[in-house]
Amino acid sequence: MAVLITRPDEAGKNLAEMLNKSGIATIHLPLFSIAAGRELNELPNKLNNLKSGDYVVIVSKNVVRYANPTLQNTGFHWRSDLRYFAVGQSSAEHFAFHTEQAVSYPFAEENSEGMLKLAPMQDLSGKSVLLLRGNGGRELFSEQVKARGANLEVVECYQRTPLSYDPEVQSSLCKRAGISTIIVTSVEILTALMDFIPKSEHNWLKTCQLITVSRRIANLAVWYGWENIVIAPRADNATLLQTVLAQKNH
Repeated sequence: MAVLITRPDEAGKNLAEMLNKSGIATIHLPLFSIAAGRELNELPNKLNNLKSGDYVVIVSKNVVRYANPTLQNTGFHWRSDLRYFAVGQSSAEHFAFHTEQAVSYPFAEENSEGMLKLAPMQDLSGKSVLLLRGNGGRELFSEQVKARGANLEVVECYQRTPLSYDPEVQSSLCKRAGISTIIVTSVEILTALMDFIPKSEHNWLKTCQLITVSRRIANLAVWYGWENIVIAPRADNATLLQTVLAQKNH
């Protein structure tokens, strides 16, 4: 068993190391790097303008990675009179650890749909919601909170920048390494992977097992033609490691 990891930056490197230590060969081929967002300098003022009891929503650990230092460097802090939400448990714990604020998240469904099912998100009349995210991504949450009466503000705290490789060389490398499992943690990564791998290699690509982290990504993979798809219960590296090990032991 050999695994291709497409998760970017440190998270991807760490997962590759965890798998290697468990005796599983890996190739780390991130299709994006993560950099500071173009609207980070707007964060202190947007945070300051919220009313007591308003909501702040973060979509990933990358928000914390860039937003926290930005606030600290400008003398601002995460206000204790606001309500904080994260899309998943890992992001919520990371945010809480670095900010010492309580953070809510959807236990059963770690995505936009799960967030929208939370009781505090049902009637947003008179609320302001500050959404901290990367460039691009889904608009479902934004559209729904506005439809439910919220005043929505968005700050791009990080941005994904495509990385450049030779597709023929990388495809050949993956095939020679015996890659049989691919880990994909976002729709953007799956789309980039399909665009990156030459069409002549798509049949090989889709014979690989795909391990992903949401029904939404799995549905897109099915649309692309994948059949062997496993959905990990959570998106953190420890869970992904256990998912790979479980598949290896089948």
